[in-house]
Amino acid sequence: MTVNHGVPGSSPGEGAIMIKRLYFYSVTFFYFMTPKEILQKWVECFNRYDYDGLGELYAENCINHQTPNGITEGRANIRNMFKDEFEKYEMVCIVENIFEDGNVGMLEWKDPKGLRGCGFFWIENDKIVYQRGYWDKLSFMEQQAK
Repeated sequence: MTVNHGVPGSSPGEGAIMIKRLYFYSVTFFYFMTPKEILQKWVECFNRYDYDGLGELYAENCINHQTPNGITEGRANIRNMFKDEFEKYEMVCIVENIFEDGNVGMLEWKDPKGLRGCGFFWIENDKIVYQRGYWDKLSFMEQQAK
């Protein structure tokens, strides 16, 4: 908006004082990662044995249900679960497929020893709120014994 405060009878610009009002708008953009991007980050952390990084991918009150092992609740407990498993076992996640549908990511994986499995991850606000994993515990334990 422009207001002309000039001398009466003068044309704009002749002794006129121009006052301009400038409007600035602050715009905030929020970028949420896709489930596929979150799963790619999850695999990177897993393969580095980065239990702190994995823990940060989960919501505070999340649930991780690994069907062979049962349910682990809460970010801190899930972080500790990964820490304990990384200290006990040799594990590598090789991605075969990552799919997404809405806020759900699906990871199909294998490891170098031939074990296969899949996981389903429900994502809200860039955090995993629920995970369910399927894999064969007997095959896993037999591999680890070799």
